[in-house]
Amino acid sequence: MLSTILVEYPWITTVALVVLVVLGPLVGAWLVPNVPMTRVLLTVSIGAVALLTLVPTSRDLAVGCATEWDLPTLGAVELMANLTLFAPIVLLAGVLTRRPLVALVVASGASAVVEAVQAFATVLGRSCSTNDWLSNTLGSLLGAGLAAAALRLADPLTSVGQEGAPSGRIGS
Repeated sequence: MLSTILVEYPWITTVALVVLVVLGPLVGAWLVPNVPMTRVLLTVSIGAVALLTLVPTSRDLAVGCATEWDLPTLGAVELMANLTLFAPIVLLAGVLTRRPLVALVVASGASAVVEAVQAFATVLGRSCSTNDWLSNTLGSLLGAGLAAAALRLADPLTSVGQEGAPSGRIGS
């Protein structure tokens, strides 16, 4: 159902990505001191990804994984959707733990696990593709960058050149 909507309205993934890039660091910075809210949003995001990737469909598939290495483009609806799928999770996890790179590595590994489950649990009717892992990992990289920006915005003491903060200049 979701894929049908995305095919009919391919601009949705691009708009979601732009909104995420513009608002992600601001919302992330706002969430830094609000740990309980961040945990709830992270849990909801992980649940949504689990539903979108592991709920069974009515297709019969053979065991295996399609090996493709296409980069997401604005016209590639499925690849853009996969890129957008993991970015919020890594943004939220990076803000929560204050370790965006660890969140990136964990999310990339989780995406590989999802693809392996899709490849071998054929009863799910889900197809495995290396493109999905690549797009999810690129989205995770984006999320890590957004989390780093959010953490930087939330902690003015690390901002360069602010009064009382290290400016990086000798003798200041």
